[in-house]
Amino acid sequence: MYGSWLRGIAIGIVTLIFALPVIWMFAAAFKTNVQVTDPTVGLWFTPTLDNFRSIVEAGQIVRSMGNSLLVGVVSTLLSAVIAVPAAWAVGRFRMFRTGSLILVARIVPAISLLVPWYYLFAQAGLVGSYTVLILSHMFVSVPLIMWIMISFFAGLPVELEEAARTDGLSAFGAFWRIALPLAAPGTATASLLAFVFSWNNFMFALVFADDDTQTVPVTLFNFISYASTDWGGLMAAATLITVPVVLAAVLGQKYLVAGLTSGATKG
Repeated sequence: MYGSWLRGIAIGIVTLIFALPVIWMFAAAFKTNVQVTDPTVGLWFTPTLDNFRSIVEAGQIVRSMGNSLLVGVVSTLLSAVIAVPAAWAVGRFRMFRTGSLILVARIVPAISLLVPWYYLFAQAGLVGSYTVLILSHMFVSVPLIMWIMISFFAGLPVELEEAARTDGLSAFGAFWRIALPLAAPGTATASLLAFVFSWNNFMFALVFADDDTQTVPVTLFNFISYASTDWGGLMAAATLITVPVVLAAVLGQKYLVAGLTSGATKG
């Protein structure tokens, strides 16, 4: 009994520690810049919507959120279309050294590829376009989704697909009608993680995007200057861009928990 109480208290303390930065961000979004930097102003203050009003009227954060949503959704969908069937093929047919190649693609620092990428994309006239952002995000998302889905497919009963093949389905038919529906939680989990990566990615957007294709991490960075930092505007913008990711996690939490649990116990 006492052990469960102590465990609950420990979990509550750890949760509070991790939640404090989010609570501070949310509170600071409704403060003036003077109140944000005033240590005597705690959680009890008169809230203001001026920060939200100013960043929405400026328009850049709204445009950047649209850009991030476009790049995130398209890169995630394309990555899933490529990675999920590939992961099934690798998991089922045990291709030689494929797992090692995927691991290498996962651990290679993307920053090491920025210079050759920039040269190639500049030669192709793609710098500053949505295409270059989508392609660069897919470089990370495809191995990520494959890495998650290989173990997930390996945990599915192969007898179901063999029975479908016996009934006349092709290999792709067995994947499409049997394996893919069973792997829906894993696919949702991998896709959500890929979308979160794309939404939060700063480096690719900083190097490859221009003012028209700028995504939210770069827009947040622009609130910081050598002279000063617009803390109120920065926290208001950070609050706004957190909402889509939180909504995606809440709406997909059933699949997320199922996918993460399956990945931890199978494969």
